[in-house]
Amino acid sequence: MVGQGKITALVVDDVAEVRSLLRHTLTQLGVEDIDEAANGAECFKKFKPNKYSIIFLDIELPDVTGHKVLTSLKNLDENVKVVMVSAHSSIDNVKAAITHGAEGFVVKPFSIKKIESIIKKVV
Repeated sequence: MVGQGKITALVVDDVAEVRSLLRHTLTQLGVEDIDEAANGAECFKKFKPNKYSIIFLDIELPDVTGHKVLTSLKNLDENVKVVMVSAHSSIDNVKAAITHGAEGFVVKPFSIKKIESIIKKVV
């Protein structure tokens, strides 16, 4: 369990299996309210009416880069907590994520301990 209070999450990834795995991991950690989006457009549709505790955002999406989504999310709400997720943990990707305002970076494949650690740090 990751602490007190209700945590809400949005998982943005174009790969259904990754969304499912992250949903399962978050559920194991006690996160009960989890939404999913397969691309940037779905992310914005779900983000606007909801206030998420944390957003897990893939860097490579079919319609827009995760970095552009991150920048737009921060423009809409500078306090939004976004963790970038990618199989490509290059120095450039990590630097770009932090420069654009990400609170963390998770490398795929991820462990339940890593997700728990990120949530405790960010939320």
